[in-house]
This record gives sequence, structure tokens and C-alpha cells, in this order.
Amino acid sequence: MLSEQSAPVVRATLPAVGAAIGNITELFYRKLFEAHPELLRDLFNRGNQANGDQQKALAGSIAAFAGLLLEKPDVRPDAMLARIAHKHASLGITSGQYEIVHRHLFAAIAEVLGDAVTPEVAAAWDEVYWLMANALIAIEARLYQATGAPEGEVWQRMEITERRQETPDVVSFLLRFTDGRPTASFRPGQYVSVQVELPDGARQIRQYSLSSAPGLQHWRISVKRVHGAAKPDGEVSAWLHEHAQPGDTLTVSAPFGDLVLPEGDGPLLLASAGIGNTPMLAMLDHLASTGSGRPVIAVHADRSTTDHAHRAEQLALIRALPNARHHLWYEVAGDQTPEAAVGQADMSGLDLPADLTAYLCGPLPFMRAVRGDLLRLGVPAERIHYEVFGPDLWLGQ
Repeated sequence: MLSEQSAPVVRATLPAVGAAIGNITELFYRKLFEAHPELLRDLFNRGNQANGDQQKALAGSIAAFAGLLLEKPDVRPDAMLARIAHKHASLGITSGQYEIVHRHLFAAIAEVLGDAVTPEVAAAWDEVYWLMANALIAIEARLYQATGAPEGEVWQRMEITERRQETPDVVSFLLRFTDGRPTASFRPGQYVSVQVELPDGARQIRQYSLSSAPGLQHWRISVKRVHGAAKPDGEVSAWLHEHAQPGDTLTVSAPFGDLVLPEGDGPLLLASAGIGNTPMLAMLDHLASTGSGRPVIAVHADRSTTDHAHRAEQLALIRALPNARHHLWYEVAGDQTPEAAVGQADMSGLDLPADLTAYLCGPLPFMRAVRGDLLRLGVPAERIHYEVFGPDLWLGQ
């Protein structure tokens, strides 16, 4: 909760800060990487820096958090904080790094806003920053404790035991610990970070969903090769596609992520598009392997059957569930897909239970459209959860 003296200052200055936040975050990252080039080389996603998505995500998080402090002063935005904290933990972020961010962020604020940043204004926004930072530090401390590892030490070496080409652009890897111990359990829907050393010496990190049920002797990740306009975009996925083979080892984090299968027997909607079906596969696999009778509506959209990774597996898992039904949409029609509609996913014709909980994963336009459909159909916003591959551009709180 903001203090009584800071709340009116933040309220009065939020429009000005919001209008300038893009310039502030751009300058912040430039200052940060000039002082700490190792962070761009070995921590931040260079592709997201090049295309501006990381700047937008930081700007969105600051503006959203400040707005929520003013609109709902007695409620902490745990859903927003949890998404950020899980991503930070998967990267091995430490509490000391928040001091570094604070120093360069507030230097950027002062430079962009100039004389408007009075001591009173600086103190109020400093309070906003540390309210958010300390909440994240606390959540991340609990996540690290749950892994049984010291702060930030989430990395382990894993061996590739099998490589499977799922589609022309998607390859799956089965992973096991190099010391032979069983793989750790995880909650269906979670992801791991994978760190690879690239030809220029950078150790870049990307997140990949665990795409099969927990409780096995291996983990599985499914990697789609990213073809981006910005040169660094897709450099990790390209490296994995071109170089990673059985017998090789990878540096992999412990599992994290808050888009997880809930306990209970309530009805579920699992809606995905493209490679966004990977966390849904883990959920479906877990439901099938535990003999669940929960009502499940599985929705998937893709370009074509050829592009639909794990298509046969996904449909087999749905058929194995006694109270599951599926709906498919493909952009490209094919004679072999009479069960699929042609075009974009459309929730408007679905018969949805009143107490449905929805999980979404896929490209942002897909999730925005599906979330909008669900809201119009009366699904409460708090029952719609989503996972973003990449910076969270604030689809919805």
C-alpha cells in the first residue's frame, strides 16, 4: 500500500510518467547495458531488446503496478507479480540485482523528466519501485526455497537422450540429469529455462514449456524455430535446431511458471495456438495418466495439420479422457482434417459451463481474441489465466 503522502503525488504524476515511460525504459536499458554489458550478453533476451518488446514489458509492468496501487490500495496484484517472479526465478535473478535496476532506472527517470522530478516526486516513485521490488523479492525467495537451492542457483546440467522432429519447425528433446538421479517433479503447465553458449560467447537464455506429464524419468521440451525480422531473434531456437543432439548436455533451470493445472474436479478450457499447446499437453497427459473424469474442453488453432506439433498425441490424450471434447481450427484447409474448422478460433459457438476455468497459451493476438470472446460469454476475468512466450505485454490483469 502506498503511504498517505506518496499516493496523491503518484496519482498526479502518473499521466506524465506514463506518457514518457517508453523513453524512460529505452534510456534505462541503454544505461544499464553500458554499465553492465554482461547482463545483455548472458541474461536479457537480445531478440526482445532488438525488437523493443522488453522495453514495452517493463513500461507496462511499472504503469500497471502503479495504477493498481491507486485503484485497489488494499489489494496486492498477486497474479501480475507471480508471472514476473516465476520468470525471474527461472533466470536466476537475485535480490541484489534490484539495486542495480533501481540505480539506472531512476537515473533515466531524472534525465527524461528533468525538473519535474522534485524530491517529493522522486520519493513517491521510489516507494512505488520498492513496493514492487520487495514483493517480487519475497515471492522469488519462496520459489528458490521450494527448489531447495540457494538464491539464483537454479541451474543444472541435463543430457539430451532423444531428439524428435515433430514438424519442419518444431523439435522435441528428452532430457535427464547427467548424474542419473530421477527428474524433479513439476506442476503440469510449468516451463524451464535453457541456457546455451552461442558462437560469439554469449550465454543466452530462453524458456520452454515442459510438454509431457511429470513423474517420468525424463523431461521433454518442444522447441519451435523462430524466424524473426530482428537478427538476434530466434538465435537460441536456431542453435538448438542446428546443433543439439542426443548425448549433448544443456544447462537447464528448475521448473517454474504459474500457469498450472488446478486441483479439484471443476471444468477446464485449455485453449492453445501453435506451439502454445505445449503446456496444455502436459496438463492433458497428467489428466489422462491419473484417470481424471474432469470435464475438459480442448481448443487448438494452427496454420495446418503439418504445422500442428504433437497433433496425434494431443488428439489421443483428449480421446483418453472420458469427459473431454475438442475443437480444432486450421487456417489452411485439408482433406485429411474433416474434424477441423477453417479459419481463426472462435469461442462464440461453444457451450461453456458456468464454473469454467480457462487456460490460454499462444500468440498474443490469439489470446487477446479468445480472452475477449470468453469475457463476452460471461467467463469472469479472474477465471481466465494465460502464459506468454516472451515478455508479458499485459494482455490482461
